[in-house]
Amino acid sequence: MSVDRRSFLKKACLSGLCMCGFSSILYSENLNQKIEKIIGQSEEKLTLEQQWIANLLESIGQELDEKAARKVIRKTSAVHYNDLKMDEMLSGYVGKLDKFIVFIEKEWGWKVEYNKSNHTLIADENKNYCVCPVSRYRKDINSSAMCFCSEGFAEKMFSVVAGVPAKARVLSSIRRGDDRCRYKIVFDKL
Repeated sequence: MSVDRRSFLKKACLSGLCMCGFSSILYSENLNQKIEKIIGQSEEKLTLEQQWIANLLESIGQELDEKAARKVIRKTSAVHYNDLKMDEMLSGYVGKLDKFIVFIEKEWGWKVEYNKSNHTLIADENKNYCVCPVSRYRKDINSSAMCFCSEGFAEKMFSVVAGVPAKARVLSSIRRGDDRCRYKIVFDKL
């Protein structure tokens, strides 16, 4: 079930779960006005944060060489990985790479080619859009450095599942003008 931000905040405020520091507003206005004011302030803050992040990503891509940009941005993948509780989601697949491949092909729509002899996997997200939740905001800027975050995410995810260190590289990317996002995953030894 999907809940949009506005509905969530309204429900949180109505139920008394909202602890965002706006309780003083609740005593000076009617409830709908209070909720709309809180939501408006939250959306303004979100827009500021999105603009700041978009500008930062574009600047990193322009100002840093690829090696430095990759090093910085890959580290950010931990935020999304942890937010999605990936360790918990992957727990049933640890040591079961073949089973995980079946899962991501069926449930996520990915296409995966796995060469067991050279410990290499090509993962194709098989979508004509960027799935990154951060990249949706400003499509008019060059945020291709964001793809280094995807590398870090894929590397962590496949390392956990395989139970051995893996290295990930983006082979193609929507953000870089390609028709889909594809990764090359190389495992140390399986």
